Amino acid sequence: MEQRVSVITLGVTDLARSRGFYEQGMGWVVGDSAAQIVFFQLNGMVLALYPREALARDALGEDVGVPATGSGFAGITLAHNVRSPAAVDEVLAQAERSGGRIVKAAAKAFWGGYSGYFADPDGHLWEVAYNPFWTLDPDGTIWLDAELGDQTG
Repeated sequence: MEQRVSVITLGVTDLARSRGFYEQGMGWVVGDSAAQIVFFQLNGMVLALYPREALARDALGEDVGVPATGSGFAGITLAHNVRSPAAVDEVLAQAERSGGRIVKAAAKAFWGGYSGYFADPDGHLWEVAYNPFWTLDPDGTIWLDAELGDQTG
């Protein structure tokens, strides 16, 4: 298996509401969509929105007996890295204006950066972080080693 993630699919309770949050609210551009799924082309991967019940059936089968809904911490977060602490605050404010909920206000992080969390309309947690030890290329590609950044030239 190659070391990469190709698609992240979020199970959502209201596809139109979730599409609106990401498209109108956060300013993302839909790459493709059908009646029951929406795709956003990211740099090097795809984020998909798919009804939660249908995603559970697809992943677990019809007769698994595991509920599609759950509560509490799901054990996964998504992250969006930005280029400055001020950009963290801007993205969190945008998420809140768009119908997201601030879960953890932005603050200096124990690891030396600055970050906060919001939940999208379905409760999916997004960390918005500024990490001074990593490099973001102009296209948003992130590099763990700052010396590897901008491999285009």
